[in-house]
Amino acid sequence: MTEPRKVGVLIGSLRKESYTRKMANALIEAAPATLSFEIIDINGLPLYNEDIDGDNAPAEWVRLRSAITAVEAILFATPEYNRSIPGALKNAVDIASRPSRKGALTGKPGMVMSVSPGALSAFGANHHLRQCMVFLDMPTLQQPEMYLGGVAKMFDESGKLINDSTREFLAKGAQAFSDWINLVRPISA
Repeated sequence: MTEPRKVGVLIGSLRKESYTRKMANALIEAAPATLSFEIIDINGLPLYNEDIDGDNAPAEWVRLRSAITAVEAILFATPEYNRSIPGALKNAVDIASRPSRKGALTGKPGMVMSVSPGALSAFGANHHLRQCMVFLDMPTLQQPEMYLGGVAKMFDESGKLINDSTREFLAKGAQAFSDWINLVRPISA
């Protein structure tokens, strides 16, 4: 049996009890054994500034880039702020994309999951993030589209997903992502 594929998870909400974080954890629980996940912390990253990049880049940037380099694929879990990507997640993408065309994200298979208590399911953030992924040459899973709305009523008091149809949807998405990673980056014999 081959080792599980390593997936880094970037969560766009910094709030400890965020619905986005809970949904990312639910996807991880529903995922097949062919995937292993590492949540990569983006909290506290200094804002990207090209003037301080290079050999003396902040330690937090080096840590982020190293963590992303160590995984084979990226799951983006994002809420929507003002019809777009949360600033913390965009900053992490900007940091990990440098140096241009050679950044840690370049070429990695990706998947976007957007989460919202509202009915629009963070549609705007999902698509803005996909625009970034196109520029970064990240082959992105197209189907199933992972829009999750109405999430405020999907968790119990301990943060566990209680909605069976959503759990099945997450399992289907995680399996599709596993298949996508294997297609984009086949395991060498």
